[in-house]
Amino acid sequence: MLDSVDIQILNILQESGKITNADLARQIGMAPSGILERVRKLEQKGVIQNYAVRLNPKALGIALSTFIQVKTEDPVGCTEIGTRLACIPEVQEVHWTAGEYNYLLKARVSNTETLAELMKKFGEIPGVRDSRTTLVLETLKETQALSLAFATCKSKKASR
Repeated sequence: MLDSVDIQILNILQESGKITNADLARQIGMAPSGILERVRKLEQKGVIQNYAVRLNPKALGIALSTFIQVKTEDPVGCTEIGTRLACIPEVQEVHWTAGEYNYLLKARVSNTETLAELMKKFGEIPGVRDSRTTLVLETLKETQALSLAFATCKSKKASR
C-alpha cells in the first residue's frame, strides 16, 4: 500500500529521475536517509522498475512514429510471433490485443523508405498475415508517467 509520501516520491521521480536524493528529500521535507529508505523499498516491491534516459527522436533523425496492427496465424493464446516482432529494433512497443488484429505495435523510423524496410521485416516472419499502418502526423502528448490519483493512500484511509 502506498502512502502520501510514497506518492510524492513517485510523482517527483517520474518528472525528474535524475534528481539527487538530497534534492528529493528537500522537496518533500524529510531527511535524505528516510527518503533513500523509501525509494529502496519502492524498488524492492517492484513499484519502481528502472531509471532511463528519454531521447529526442527528432534530434536523432527518427521522427516518423507509426502504429501498426498486425494480424497473425498464431494459435489462440500463443504470442510467439509477437515475441519475434518485439525483437525488431525499430519496434518500441508490442501489445497483444483482442479483436481482428493480434498485435498493436508502436515503431519509429526515419522516413517512409525505412518504414517500407520495416514492413518487409514483418513479412519475413512466418505467420504474419496482414498489417494496417497508421502514420502519426503530430504527437500532442507522449509520456511514460502514470497518474497516481488512483493509488491507494494509507493516510487518506486512516483519516476516515
